[in-house]
Amino acid sequence: MHEIVERMQNKEIRALARAITMVENDHPEKLTLLSDVFSLKKTAHYVGITGSPGAGKSSLVNRLVSHIREEGKTVAIIAVDPTSPFSGGALLGDRVRMNQHFTDDGVYIRSMATRGSLGGLARATKDAIRICDAYGFDVVIVETVGVGQSELDIMKIVDTTAVMMTPNSGDVLQIFKAGIMEIADLFIINKADLPGFGKLKSLLKELVMMTSTDAHETAIVKTITTENKGIDKLWEKINEHHAFLYSTTEGENRRIKQQELEVYELIREEIWRDVKDFIEKNEALPAIEANSDPYQLAIKWFEKWKREGVR
Repeated sequence: MHEIVERMQNKEIRALARAITMVENDHPEKLTLLSDVFSLKKTAHYVGITGSPGAGKSSLVNRLVSHIREEGKTVAIIAVDPTSPFSGGALLGDRVRMNQHFTDDGVYIRSMATRGSLGGLARATKDAIRICDAYGFDVVIVETVGVGQSELDIMKIVDTTAVMMTPNSGDVLQIFKAGIMEIADLFIINKADLPGFGKLKSLLKELVMMTSTDAHETAIVKTITTENKGIDKLWEKINEHHAFLYSTTEGENRRIKQQELEVYELIREEIWRDVKDFIEKNEALPAIEANSDPYQLAIKWFEKWKREGVR
């Protein structure tokens, strides 16, 4: 077993942080490390919190973590932030909302930069979740970057996806955008004390009636994080969805589909890494010029890799 993983088993928090850094940086031992991590996979509940910027995701996660800790459960938070165009690191301003948990040994907070990845997540987010699971956390919460409706990747890596909306912020229009109903296992209407709450809830109810299955109905929870209202109900609905996933055929089929998508993604990454390495080392390939036809170059480069680069 990898030395880092052995240290994680001994509950060394530095080993946990080191393991996540290794997968973020594509360390040569990454796949070996992750294979050992997977063998230690436990039964952590993966929860995704997504939604548009300003919906109050960080404040809600802060309240939710406090509620979960009252039950005696440990929590890891993977907070995905936009990448700084200057340093390449994560912009960590909203992490100050969780500062009350910094000294709690039962809470681990890790910010990850998107590093240009689309979909609201960093490329290594799923690996980081698994590492936190193997370490022994009971719940792993993923907070996405908040880039709008391109955040569909979250549904591929967590058990339960909660989509946050707020009244009178344009979110009513977001509901109709492709994908939003597909990724939501439950809706959170935050800042529910603002005008427009009733209109947003009514519209959500109509859409839920049209899209929910007999086995599972998408819940709608109202919260006011500034007053700590609705957090207990939110956690109740999250747990109800988790029970659905692990007690029904529909839930099992969804988990199988997630695994399939992950395998395809890992294969795609390995092929891309191999192709890129081949191209960069092959001086005989047609050079790129300002007016090069990208489609023809892609065809020629890929065909050459298949003939000469595939090992």
